[in-house]
Amino acid sequence: MAMPFYVSPDQWMQDKAEYARKGIAKGKSIVALEYADGVLLTAENPSTSLNKISEIYDHIAFAGVGKYSEFENLRKAGIRYADVKGYAYSRQDVTTKSLANAYSEAIGTIFTRDPKPLEVEILLVSVGETPAETEMYHISFDGSITDHRQYAVIGGQAERIRAYLQEHYAPNLPLPAALFLSRRSLLAGYDRPPAEESPLEVGVLERQRPGRKFRRLSAAEIAQALATGAAQG
Repeated sequence: MAMPFYVSPDQWMQDKAEYARKGIAKGKSIVALEYADGVLLTAENPSTSLNKISEIYDHIAFAGVGKYSEFENLRKAGIRYADVKGYAYSRQDVTTKSLANAYSEAIGTIFTRDPKPLEVEILLVSVGETPAETEMYHISFDGSITDHRQYAVIGGQAERIRAYLQEHYAPNLPLPAALFLSRRSLLAGYDRPPAEESPLEVGVLERQRPGRKFRRLSAAEIAQALATGAAQG
């Protein structure tokens, strides 16, 4: 009788992690950074109908890289989680940390249990009444969760972009300067001139905005802000 094929648990987990990393690396990076009036999220996105950046709740934004169908399902699940919790308790009970923990548990369970892991990384960002209350959580394909201050990068050439931001980031930047820095960091990650850049998708969480804090910038607003940021730089 033929012996059954055996793969050690360690090797199986390593293979799944490598598979997920390769899928995520194919996508373009997303940068989130704090600026003077809130948090800016920037992604290269040639599609005008498929968004990588969106709103989850009043003061919480979501960004995803990797396989679109998978992080889109996660986005919808996060909205349902936040809506149900906010309705059952209060809107103040919907926190970024609790949502990040729920995502971490769900993604980690899939990574451990299922043969195929999710090919995604997600970023949850919230803005508070003061800069000290700003939160950024990065949830990886295996459910691991890390928190960041000032800026965070997911997907693609994240390490190179992080290194660029570590050298060039400054706190309390105005929005145009922050967007110009985000664009330069994305270009630096891939060693490309601006002529080869994909269109940008940009969202902001504005601290002083009444009610829901998230706002998506139009193409005209992005172009104007980049021109102003270049002039200031």
